[in-house]
Amino acid sequence: MEKTVTEAINYRRSTRVYTDEPIDTEKVKQCLYNASLAPTSSNLQLWEFYHVTDKTILDKLATACFNQNAAKTAQQLVVVVTRKDLWRKRAKANVAFLDKAYSKPNLDERSLKRKKMATDYYTKIIPTIYTDFFGILGFLKYLAFQVVGLFRPIYRQTRLSDMRIVAHKSAGLAAENFMISMSAIGYDTCPMEGSDTLRVKRILKLPRGAEINMVISCGIRNAEKGIYGPRFRVPFEDVYFEK
Repeated sequence: MEKTVTEAINYRRSTRVYTDEPIDTEKVKQCLYNASLAPTSSNLQLWEFYHVTDKTILDKLATACFNQNAAKTAQQLVVVVTRKDLWRKRAKANVAFLDKAYSKPNLDERSLKRKKMATDYYTKIIPTIYTDFFGILGFLKYLAFQVVGLFRPIYRQTRLSDMRIVAHKSAGLAAENFMISMSAIGYDTCPMEGSDTLRVKRILKLPRGAEINMVISCGIRNAEKGIYGPRFRVPFEDVYFEK
């Protein structure tokens, strides 16, 4: 029986050693579909998911992940990739969706207004934020927005580094969707920061604009060795603040 959300969250642990038991590729793929439904900044979906099942590629990626147990004992690997460079393509896809969604004749004024606002957002605001030239335009926009921000609230994350952070935050949300979905069906995962990201990119033949967000190992936890220790979290009172 599939776990509830709370049960899946409590069950999920970073698994360091997996059994040799194979896992269903189609079930993992479904969990990746769930990942694609995660919230994402401006609905740009600047992510890609590389689902690795080929043994040769798994071995190469394990080496790129420093042969840590979580990688070399995994049955499958998922590499979460950010694609900030695809912002134009994703913005156009949103506009095309809007055109189709609002294609009915005789739309009421409210619908026409919503379509115009959304279309303007993707054709004017998004290019203003994402367009850059070696970081120079981003820095100039940052300075200008800081000045405007002295007088009214304004979006301030306009530098190249800021937009990278935005893309990685969205990818992280998708990765969590994936891992909780895996946990819900009794599969285990481990998100790994430790990897030679350049080698990972080369192994997967990724383009220059792609960036590795994380590598996630997948499998069934070894009952005795899979989890390295009891879960530790700082007291909830130390991180929860009500205002």
